[in-house]
Amino acid sequence: MTAPAPALATAAAASLAEPPARFRDLIASEWIKMRSLRSTPWTLALITLFVIGSAAVATLADKAAGSEPADFLAYDAYPSTGYMTLILVAGTMGALTVVNEYSSGLIRTTTVAVPDRGTVVLAKAVVTAVLWTVVGTAASIGSFLVSQAILEGHGAGVAITHPDVLRPLVASALLAPVCALVGLGLGVLLRHTAGTMLTSVFALLMLPTMFSESNRWSADAKHTMVSAAWTRLVMTWEPDPGSLGYTATLPGSWIVYALWPLVAVALAVIVVRHRDV
Repeated sequence: MTAPAPALATAAAASLAEPPARFRDLIASEWIKMRSLRSTPWTLALITLFVIGSAAVATLADKAAGSEPADFLAYDAYPSTGYMTLILVAGTMGALTVVNEYSSGLIRTTTVAVPDRGTVVLAKAVVTAVLWTVVGTAASIGSFLVSQAILEGHGAGVAITHPDVLRPLVASALLAPVCALVGLGLGVLLRHTAGTMLTSVFALLMLPTMFSESNRWSADAKHTMVSAAWTRLVMTWEPDPGSLGYTATLPGSWIVYALWPLVAVALAVIVVRHRDV
């Protein structure tokens, strides 16, 4: 007995169908997409050099060479100029990881090949996190080494084994992947280049400046921001509550570091699974 033609076609298609993509295959695919952009290596190299250079400039400009050695860590090794710029670039590049695909239409090809859109977002998040952790670590260690080499001539340098070094170094290294993942999550949620860029800049850089630490509610709001958490984590001294108002706690600042990227990526995965491309 001969089977109907549609049944034969279905069976043939099933036999020729490729197995579902493995997660490591998705990671490899996202890595190829990212490194194939000519602007990516140039951007990563330039922002790393800029952050390290800003530490060198801040250290050379610092005239208070008689202070305690550890006091130089926050102001010289991790100056706000370099790291606020790092926040901007990391958040923007993280967003572009997604919005470029939406603007070019490549996302349709991606979702046809991998129907599970949430897994695609997770693969993008893994690649983004790893890449920017490497960049952030290079910038953080480079900033520290350059600044301390300059300060060594003034007798104010500290070794990387100094007890006050680890927390600022780790916090500065993780700042880049945290902001990149927030940008990626916003890119999935908004899917529009200009809107995502503006939202990322506002959330990561502009919003914290609208709050102060002079009263409790404003301080609590500010302490939930990534840049404020980084500022607290790089401080190598215990602030005086009487002079600085309400100050964030160290555990609270680490929680802020963890929650922002987790919430951004989780929302992106949930939303992308419940809407059309």
